[in-house]
Amino acid sequence: MLLLILISSISSVAAVSPLAGVNIAGFDFGTDITGTANLINVNPPLTTLGGSDGAGQMTHFFKKDGLNVFRLPVSWQFLINSNVLLGGRAGNGTMSPNMIMPTPPKNGTAPRPSKENFINILDANNVVKYDQLVQACLATRAKYIIDIHNYACFNDEIIGQGGPTNAQFADLWAQIATMYKAEPNIIFGLMNEPHNILDMPIWADTVQAAVTAIRQAGAITQMILLPGNNFTSAQTFVSNGSAGNLSRVHNLDGSNTSLIFDVHKYLDSDNSGTHTECTSNHIADTFMPLAMFLKANNRMAFLTETGVGIRFHFSSNLYKCLTKFCNTLTFINANPDTYLSYVGWAAGGFSPSTYNLTMTPIGSSGNFTDQPIVAQCLVGTRNGQGIASFKKRSIRRG
Repeated sequence: MLLLILISSISSVAAVSPLAGVNIAGFDFGTDITGTANLINVNPPLTTLGGSDGAGQMTHFFKKDGLNVFRLPVSWQFLINSNVLLGGRAGNGTMSPNMIMPTPPKNGTAPRPSKENFINILDANNVVKYDQLVQACLATRAKYIIDIHNYACFNDEIIGQGGPTNAQFADLWAQIATMYKAEPNIIFGLMNEPHNILDMPIWADTVQAAVTAIRQAGAITQMILLPGNNFTSAQTFVSNGSAGNLSRVHNLDGSNTSLIFDVHKYLDSDNSGTHTECTSNHIADTFMPLAMFLKANNRMAFLTETGVGIRFHFSSNLYKCLTKFCNTLTFINANPDTYLSYVGWAAGGFSPSTYNLTMTPIGSSGNFTDQPIVAQCLVGTRNGQGIASFKKRSIRRG
């Protein structure tokens, strides 16, 4: 019966996922899948810092499109302004004068930690830069995800399994949570795309350490996203043990309230998003089975990265790819009891014309035009239009 309900619900658009939005990338640029960061390549998506107009993009997406959540990727290395963790000291082993606890713009003054108590202390200058993007998002009244974009690694060493310790990872999140604990719209994205995790029970302990640190810092009600193995693939989230092991992560009171599974899924052959082909909408092999698990276990998932490469397709293939992607999001929207949100990859610092997965709007602030993938799928599947309106316009143009 459950399977039939899920199948039939794909045609319904009466209910939609509570949240939907776009990744605003740039502070993560230069970070590869080994968790190694080249800070020279960071490209803040802020005109005040010489980059793209991420603030204008979010305002456009929120006001024109009704999108209401933005994921703001940033590397661990950028936040501490160092490529090295050295026992409370950074880089060359000397304490940077900037490595103090920054004063949050709106949350009051957090107590400054002693140097002895922190192994990796946030760099005030870089945190202020990143916080500009956070504040721009807050100004829209949308929710925002702070996403540590390190692939469960720091310089090719897995957190808690040979790399930074659980205590170091928890310490990072304690500092972040102290800054933003009074912000109800914040969502803590613990880690982007863990992969090649050797021991999932140990990874669950690492995630638990971060959750505990966030709650103990005073952020007791905000959502926390729990990422799994295999680039937190939605397709293998249950089969690779991620769901089972992460199910035991809990809040200070033992509950799992506001602890949401973090999943990703692209529509190319290997779930990387790097290919232009769109092999499937992955409803039958991914989103339906995961929805059944979530429903049976009273849990929810947050699809924080998804997309298709459409920039270089001819119109017929573009329509096919958009159809698959719109069908995927129609299914997600039709099952808001299991899928809390989807966030497309990506806008921000990416080119609106040359990046294969671009969702960056064309034009300038106040005069932006959405990419077809945003207009038809991210937005259209929420207002009853979707791919049908694209097909009508394509026919008229022909």
